[in-house]
Amino acid sequence: MIEKFKTNAEVIENGDKYLYGNHVRMPLSIERGEGAYVFDKDGNKYLDFIGGIAVNGLGHCHPAIVKCLEERAHTILHCSNYFYNEPAVQTAKLIVENSCFDKVLFANSGAEANEGQIKLARKYAKDHGHPERFVVITMKNSFHGRTLATCTATGQYAVHRYFEPLPSGFRYAEFNNLQSVKDIMDEYVCAILTEPVQGEGGVRPASQEFLQGLRDLCDEKGILLMFDEVQVGSGRTGKLFAHQNYGVEPDTCSMAKALGSGVPIGAVCARGEAAKTLTPGTHGSTFAGGPLACALAATTLDVMINDGVIENSRKMGEYFRKQAHEIIEKNHPEAVNEIRGLGLIDGIQLNKPSGQPVVDLCFKDSNVLINNTNGNVLRFVPPLIVNEEEIDIVIKAVDEAMTKLGW
Repeated sequence: MIEKFKTNAEVIENGDKYLYGNHVRMPLSIERGEGAYVFDKDGNKYLDFIGGIAVNGLGHCHPAIVKCLEERAHTILHCSNYFYNEPAVQTAKLIVENSCFDKVLFANSGAEANEGQIKLARKYAKDHGHPERFVVITMKNSFHGRTLATCTATGQYAVHRYFEPLPSGFRYAEFNNLQSVKDIMDEYVCAILTEPVQGEGGVRPASQEFLQGLRDLCDEKGILLMFDEVQVGSGRTGKLFAHQNYGVEPDTCSMAKALGSGVPIGAVCARGEAAKTLTPGTHGSTFAGGPLACALAATTLDVMINDGVIENSRKMGEYFRKQAHEIIEKNHPEAVNEIRGLGLIDGIQLNKPSGQPVVDLCFKDSNVLINNTNGNVLRFVPPLIVNEEEIDIVIKAVDEAMTKLGW
């Protein structure tokens, strides 16, 4: 019989005993969720502005997701990619009909989706008469995953550390600096990979000039422009894809995070010749594109597109940044360096070595869950269904925490 733990403390004690210690966890065992809130084993209620790190786009226990899970449990959870399954086709159709893309290749995570883009870029170069091209240019301060290839693609030494020798074939340019990309461009480059908004890198939106410049450069060189929208896709920025805010179309783009409403799923979206590159035998996965994950993805996309969730993300993001400027920046001008974001991925960069003291006080004093990334950036990636009242609660919690810290 599976042992049931009685208290929050019991779960944490056993977690420390049995779970591998590769994560620094908060002293909280989440038992259940409802909307933008989660509850611990002791019944305490917390406002969740971490959202599973941008995963719970529809919040917790959304009725459409609950219904989908119940129906799927009585049909089939998995079948091989030797066969078609309707949810995979439905999900791909929704993505294609609401984007510039022609085809969708499924994966199990954001890292796997980015691996798929990297493999696609190398094969594309060979298919088009350039076997010498294998290098992918990525950006410093980026984040593309934890596999060996995607952690190498990530332009942060902290992610590379301990794992050398790393795979060859990656170079790093400055984000939002087109000239730095051109400076490392040569005949060996097959693609450029960037996030339209750097998430783990401190919530840094790209400039219009930068993304358009990358598009023009890739067209000039005959190489692929690839976007990583693992964190900022699936409606988070007020559009289905973040790049739609810029009017710049990539050749390929990765998705994951909020796509499956909590069940792991990733995708590589491709258009034009890039959509014809990965032929049978060149790439695949046992679990990718299975009926469970895809049924949830199709439901998630349907609700986001047709029930006003994406538009709410745009409006609430604007409201969050307005309130952050008017309250947090005004009350703590010496502590706040910059407030930035797009839709409901927002960051407050501090003039402090770390934002963790604010995170801790929001948790302890206000039952508000937020996150600190890139050292000193408070990151807010809540469910896309949040309202003004919930944003006000978070703004107040951050304001009070910074006041208590003397910032």
